[in-house]
Amino acid sequence: MLTKIETTHAPAAIGPYSQAIDTGNMIYLSGQLGLDPSSGELPESFEDQAKNAMNNIKAILEAAGSGFDKVVKTTIFLTDLANFAKINEIYGACFPNHKPSRSCIQVAALPKAGKVEIEVIAVK
Repeated sequence: MLTKIETTHAPAAIGPYSQAIDTGNMIYLSGQLGLDPSSGELPESFEDQAKNAMNNIKAILEAAGSGFDKVVKTTIFLTDLANFAKINEIYGACFPNHKPSRSCIQVAALPKAGKVEIEVIAVK
């Protein structure tokens, strides 16, 4: 059974997709931009976008009955790999002990001219 996960503590989907899908034992989060969930706006700085993206992921994971300690795989999309050290610092603060597998790639562009997007797979 597939269950759609939605929370108002993270931005609503900006297209025909869900914030996350719960398969019963796995949770698949759609990529999260650094949008502010209350205003729907994207901050200017990379750091603020990255922090918002991680906060949005945390909110969705919590709504699904999971958390950062149950993340098994992440994929990070950056529009500029020069921000690699910055994302490692912000991302690493969310995973102080548990280190999920991860990919990090540079892309030409992201929706809403975002600078970072992060998707996550977790267990319940």
